[in-house]
Amino acid sequence: MIFILLFGYVFLVSPAKAVDIIINSSIQVNSLSRGTARAIFGMRLLKWPDGRPIKVFVMEDASLSHIAFCKEVLDIYPYQLRQSWDRLVYSGTGQAPISVSSEDEMIAMVASNPGAIGYLRRSIVNDRIRTIPLH
Repeated sequence: MIFILLFGYVFLVSPAKAVDIIINSSIQVNSLSRGTARAIFGMRLLKWPDGRPIKVFVMEDASLSHIAFCKEVLDIYPYQLRQSWDRLVYSGTGQAPISVSSEDEMIAMVASNPGAIGYLRRSIVNDRIRTIPLH
């Protein structure tokens, strides 16, 4: 009986979709390591290999997408990421990423800013953005 309940929870209740990293289609990168993703979203890596500036977009701290992204993709807690952004901002050595309030806004911002990176809980590919896998 416990097995049936556990099976049902895992396949029916838990989120079926992981979070995907999306980038502006002008970026010539085919995959990222988890460490590189952490450096980009931690605002420590500021340029792509071709020298273009990286523009980071994130969901608001309380967003389920942001929480899932931090835990599933970056393997850190959201408050740890917030602490690193706050340290950069308050020390005057860097900036926090740009916060968006919805996945539709995330898509629009990444699509319209060359060098942009963000994340979504749904898969989307068009001529202006694409998903990028972690390796």
